[in-house]
Amino acid sequence: MLTMERFTKSKTMIFPREIIVGHKTTSQIAELCARICSGNSVLVVADKKTKKLSGNEIFKTLEKANYIIKEKIVSSASVNEVNRVIKYANKNNIEILLGVGGGSVIDITKLAAYDLKKPFISVPTSAAHDGIASPRASLKHRKGSVSKTAMSPVAILADTEIIAKAPFRMLASGCADVISNISAVMDWELAHRLKGEEYSSHSAVLAKTAAEMLIENAEDIRPDTEESAWLAVKAIIVSGVAMSVAGNTRPASGSEHMFSHMLDHLGPGIMLKGKKGRKPMHGEQCGVGAIMMVYLHGGNWEEIRDALKKIGAPTTSKELGISKKKIVEALVKAQEIRPERYTILGENGLTEDAAKKLAKTTGVI
Repeated sequence: MLTMERFTKSKTMIFPREIIVGHKTTSQIAELCARICSGNSVLVVADKKTKKLSGNEIFKTLEKANYIIKEKIVSSASVNEVNRVIKYANKNNIEILLGVGGGSVIDITKLAAYDLKKPFISVPTSAAHDGIASPRASLKHRKGSVSKTAMSPVAILADTEIIAKAPFRMLASGCADVISNISAVMDWELAHRLKGEEYSSHSAVLAKTAAEMLIENAEDIRPDTEESAWLAVKAIIVSGVAMSVAGNTRPASGSEHMFSHMLDHLGPGIMLKGKKGRKPMHGEQCGVGAIMMVYLHGGNWEEIRDALKKIGAPTTSKELGISKKKIVEALVKAQEIRPERYTILGENGLTEDAAKKLAKTTGVI
């Protein structure tokens, strides 16, 4: 006689309820807040630059719509800054938070919203990485950065006119971050096959679709055009949704991110002479990492490299501004970042000889 075990599996997925992307969409912020939250007490979180770029206009627009608006100026994404926002929001009975800025501002806001259990709207002023739509945030500490669970945005409002005015390097970095989904998904599939790790085909398809969208349109991503911002932001948002479906960062973070985070951990000594003022960006490092990791998987690493070149993102240690020695060291030590996460690097990582050969074969060093 067939007996059925009781099904007890449960999963929570939180997605943005509304996504507004396009020309001069900042003017729609009051209507968006009204649809998202019944309250009228809003906290605008920004830094000094993004306050001028978009924060002031948002403040005036909400004020005209009779919202009670407070603002908090933040700097680097640190525990102290997050706690400052939490304390200020509690003191002023804030009902909805707006993160107006780049990655650091949005990470601070989403972490504060997570602790406060309040809705959060992501209002990016640049598109340097996929954090504008993801349920994770990075906090800086003495040895680099650490990833934390955070609040997924209840809505995203991306004004392509503003994003297109940001330095193009930021947009190129964001594109590289999304393109690196290719190696992340390969790692996830490998862990599923060899370790039985839970895998979501729907999430993987979304992550790969976002990456392929940028690879296929790489030639069209150019400085000072809203069309480029439009393409990049759409792909970044799809990448963020993929993580929400998975309930973790697997579809967008694998061995290439371990490599990037290890470079951060290695500290300021990684920079080449003459490059000290140009710190590599997260997405740039992930893009270079993806070239090497896709090679290890036996995939089309040249396609990744060529797409990054067309966009204008780094593909070599020299373009990153990082010494060859540190590239190799980061490859050898990358697995130490998340030893519990199985990737193409295996459980023990690469030997120094293997790391050198990998970096040389792919032209990274």
